[in-house]
Amino acid sequence: MDVYLLKDMGLHPKVLGPAELPDFQIRIGDRATLVPNPESTAYGVVMELSDNEAATLYSKPDVSDYQPETVSAILISNGTIQRSSCYNLPLDQLGSGSNVEYAEKLSMLVLELGFSSAYASEINS
Repeated sequence: MDVYLLKDMGLHPKVLGPAELPDFQIRIGDRATLVPNPESTAYGVVMELSDNEAATLYSKPDVSDYQPETVSAILISNGTIQRSSCYNLPLDQLGSGSNVEYAEKLSMLVLELGFSSAYASEINS
């Protein structure tokens, strides 16, 4: 999730930092979701939102099907394990296609955040 996008929506995210999420892989359908995969690692930014802000964010029609899942992300800066709620789309709702424009924007964001070009390529593939 893009911190500036959240702020533009009137939310107040507190950035905890870039993180990796072992045993998960990103999948792009109409939108993105993370799926369990013991041979993969997903990357992103851990942010805090109030419960009310998270409820507001995930009540929007285009993301209302996402469900919170408790995960253990590892903050890259210091290796701290951060228990977090990760909102994921159930696989049966991912869609059969791939939103190329969304994947391209997400891969550019990944590079802007300093994650590897290999991860950006994974998102685009």
